[in-house]
Amino acid sequence: MSHPPFSPAQARAARLRIGLTPEQVVAAMAQLGVRRLPQTVMSWETGAAAPSETELFALADALWCTVPELMDLRPTSLREHRLARHFTAERLAERIGMDLQAYARAENDHHWNGTDRQTLFLADALGLEPAELLRVIGRAGELDGLLRQAVEGRWKHHTAPLARLVGAPERGVAQALRTLHQEYAHFNERYMGHLVARSDHARLKEIAKERAEWLHGLSDRFLHLAGVVAPPPDDRPSP
Repeated sequence: MSHPPFSPAQARAARLRIGLTPEQVVAAMAQLGVRRLPQTVMSWETGAAAPSETELFALADALWCTVPELMDLRPTSLREHRLARHFTAERLAERIGMDLQAYARAENDHHWNGTDRQTLFLADALGLEPAELLRVIGRAGELDGLLRQAVEGRWKHHTAPLARLVGAPERGVAQALRTLHQEYAHFNERYMGHLVARSDHARLKEIAKERAEWLHGLSDRFLHLAGVVAPPPDDRPSP
């Protein structure tokens, strides 16, 4: 397996921030069962070498910082989220009850084929909220597509598929879809009303822009309305 993402500059900054020498860093890593030479730490900080996953976990603990800080990124991929939680592929596969080779393929190919139960365990192990989970396993596009079909057509037909996709009760999903369908219809009614009234082009563009922004946030709004995630304090009212 390739080396994980790593920032030499962040590693050096983290060490200097807590005032450790390379010798002290390797001593701390040794207590975690990872024995290395001070020269190894220096080679990581200069970029001459990169730590393995096990070395990255031990280094983060020794430097009292997070793995994402040493990777210098916000986790987005399955592997990055796994690393952020200090899981090796073997440990995570075992945790979610998945064959290691099947898990490795999912991570390398960016294509998730886990069962519903394995997906639920994955979300729990990695601490992923529903929206982030769908993005990580590559199913956010499926959610977006189903929601667009629901608000533009017969929303009731999409209740069961969406409930399965996000793991929510059908009743809550149905209520959310009904609300979203009404909001979308309201945008269209406003647009057509101004079109019939021969309103100026600027007003029509303004309504079209509002609808585009609403569609952009459709997935998040649906998850809030369906009770899958709590709405933010500044959740916008219906148009």
